[in-house]
Amino acid sequence: MSNVAGKAYAMNVLTPMRPGRSWLNAWLFMVARALPARLAGLLGLSIIHFARWVVIRRDQWPQIAREQAPERLLNDYMLFCSNFNGTWDQYIDAFADGIPSGLDSFWYSATKYPKSIPVAPFKAYIRANQIDTDYYYNATPGAAQRDVKAALRVMRALRRLEAAHQSGPEGFHTAWLREFRAVQNDLGTPGFAPVASNDTRRADAARIPRMLARWGDRAKGAV
Repeated sequence: MSNVAGKAYAMNVLTPMRPGRSWLNAWLFMVARALPARLAGLLGLSIIHFARWVVIRRDQWPQIAREQAPERLLNDYMLFCSNFNGTWDQYIDAFADGIPSGLDSFWYSATKYPKSIPVAPFKAYIRANQIDTDYYYNATPGAAQRDVKAALRVMRALRRLEAAHQSGPEGFHTAWLREFRAVQNDLGTPGFAPVASNDTRRADAARIPRMLARWGDRAKGAV
């Protein structure tokens, strides 16, 4: 599946907005940036790696070549881009549960937006406007956001142990026990997530030989 790379899923959704109403969304985005506490439900979702909403005016579409005639569009558009770990359904459910009013604000001007609750029409709306990712590069396919944060905590613990090495055997032993207790839950082995779908499983099976051929032993931790 083109949208999946290891544990991560890339989502791109392009929704039309009437030009006379798109300024409302631009204003709502400014309010959201000024009041980040309103997005606490979104910021607390650890499955999300990245999320961004962008308003694209109908006169801002790029021309692929100079000889291409300018696009004449009836609508402005909003582009939503996000990376997350887990399945598509889990992500939409988490979004709808976490910030239902926020989603309704972000898509306030979108044409035929059905509201985020109930979730079934909202999922149908996202599917109808989603654009598959043709090329998706993931630098750490075997590690999701929480795996990366855990690895950083282990790295910081090792650096503290390096500094404690000068305190002698007893001091180092005490430091070792303290740091081990602190990071023992962060010592898991990275690897691909449980199979979310047959498409994901086939994509992983096709990817593993290429990873081993390119990186050899360094890729085994992600296989």
